[in-house]
Amino acid sequence: MNKGKAGYLIIASAIIWGLVMVGSAWVLKGTPYKDNVISIITGGVACHFIIIWLPLGKLFLEKKN
Repeated sequence: MNKGKAGYLIIASAIIWGLVMVGSAWVLKGTPYKDNVISIITGGVACHFIIIWLPLGKLFLEKKN
């Protein structure tokens, strides 16, 4: 994977998760469920990092060395 493609993947991932968080907050604004959903979204972000970005980071390090 070249650096350009990896950069686009990183930016796309950040945009997607940013939109998910902003959209969820906007929909839930003023409701008592906002805190519960924020916890679920935070868990999703953590899983995303573990499942996607840790292997991708390992791949980058292997290619670098």
